[in-house]
Amino acid sequence: MLAVVPVRDGRLPAGGQEAIAEARGRVLIVGSDATSAVDECRGVADEIWTIECDPTDPVTLVDGIASSLDTIDRNSSLILPASPDGRDLAPHLALRLNRRLFAGAVEIAPERVRTAQDGGLRIAEHHPSGPFVATLQPGLRGVESGAPKSTVVPVTVLPTISRSDASGRARSVISEKVLPPDVATMDLAEAPRIVGGGAGLESAERFAQLARVAAAMDASMGVTRVVTDRGWAEHDRQIGTTGVVVAPNLYLAFGVSGAVQHTSGLGRPDRVVSINLDAHCPMMQMADLAVVADANAVLDELERILPGDGDV
Repeated sequence: MLAVVPVRDGRLPAGGQEAIAEARGRVLIVGSDATSAVDECRGVADEIWTIECDPTDPVTLVDGIASSLDTIDRNSSLILPASPDGRDLAPHLALRLNRRLFAGAVEIAPERVRTAQDGGLRIAEHHPSGPFVATLQPGLRGVESGAPKSTVVPVTVLPTISRSDASGRARSVISEKVLPPDVATMDLAEAPRIVGGGAGLESAERFAQLARVAAAMDASMGVTRVVTDRGWAEHDRQIGTTGVVVAPNLYLAFGVSGAVQHTSGLGRPDRVVSINLDAHCPMMQMADLAVVADANAVLDELERILPGDGDV
């Protein structure tokens, strides 16, 4: 198996290291400044290939990956992280290589793939008969955090692939720069700041307010399962084992008790701030800053003092 990890500006996406570990340490890094991502891979990789190419053009990426398989191994099954770029690229690869696609996998082996279905309530097992393409859900497998391997990891730099301008084929038309994502709608798995809300917020209106506060902080809004069950937020905002696995730098929790189904999807935030009336709930225990207060009142005050322009 071979992990295929698309990068932008040399940064691994969410789930990149997990895809490498699932592929038993073999990885092809494709995208802009691909060689700069090598250091992040050394702790889990045994063999590394890199291709410098345009990360915004799927045709260019597929051209680069397909041509590189002749050098690496034409019969390798490909594992991509289920990051936004990985989910976008995988169907293109499967079509180009005429292979089966397994999306949203939780476990991948050469002859067995398990995928989550029905919102994570059911696991389906597949037994592919040949090479395939699969996306691996970030945050479920995990990797051992450790120093780079003591042995020298071979790194092969493959030829740069230029933008494809072949007639009759789809291609991206990009302006002078790629705009940053809108924090209100971006994939939670990629959000560096998340403002979360739980059962301690008293109504659906509070979550509209929470979204405004999050936007003012240049953050994305996340919620617990009880909130989506009540219909107060969409499922794609739900953090946890049956929602989205995240890895923010900052997690600000309003009225979140910290049930294990929620906290197991949080990753390891650099900073956690929790506001809750229960000083002894799990979320308060894991917080760097724990505020014993009514989350609704604190949310009102925070909205009042924030400038509303994202400059926080």
